[in-house]
Amino acid sequence: MSKQRILVVEDDLDIANVLRMDLEDAGFEVHHADAAMTGLIKAREQNPDLILLDLGLPDFDGGDVVQRLRKNSSVPIVVLTARDTVDEKVRLLGLGADDYIIKPFHPEELLARVKVQLRQRGSEALTLGDLELDPQKRLARYKEDELRLSPKEFEILALLIRQPGRVYSRLEIGQEIWQGRLPEGSNVVDVHMANLRAKLRDMEGYGLLRTVRGVGYALRG
Repeated sequence: MSKQRILVVEDDLDIANVLRMDLEDAGFEVHHADAAMTGLIKAREQNPDLILLDLGLPDFDGGDVVQRLRKNSSVPIVVLTARDTVDEKVRLLGLGADDYIIKPFHPEELLARVKVQLRQRGSEALTLGDLELDPQKRLARYKEDELRLSPKEFEILALLIRQPGRVYSRLEIGQEIWQGRLPEGSNVVDVHMANLRAKLRDMEGYGLLRTVRGVGYALRG
């Protein structure tokens, strides 16, 4: 089973290193960005399971990062802030943050909040029009009829449905679903996508799965 990925966006390297050690000790894969723009780029490229976001970043405010992320992503965002006021907390939640933790914080509290967000994310139903996925039950439906998928087909569809319209390359899908273990030149991803398209077509899901020639695959948003 692959490790859940956490992106830490924090310009204070001492704090970032402590967070990395605590999170890696808890079994997570950790990536780091020391500025807002770098964080946005890594969030798009790495598709993390959760983002820990400092507000006081050198290029622009963390609140702006939350707004930009929310334009095309539902990734859980836990904000790290020293601004302990009701107005600030309300502002952050209004912008789209899922939780916040006040600096200085205890590592056990941080880990507990991270695990809560990941547990909620892992159990929520994923919907796109007539398509619905239940990750907890590993059940897929299209127009209320069960869509019978292999485990890998379900994981691919769950990946695509979380960011409708985003085109995932074959390499990205291979890294996410097979943890990068596919041999170079493998057509396994294409075979699974062809099977998915056929199953959706059989249930009149024409055009739901989109192929961008030379780039990759996406679900129509």
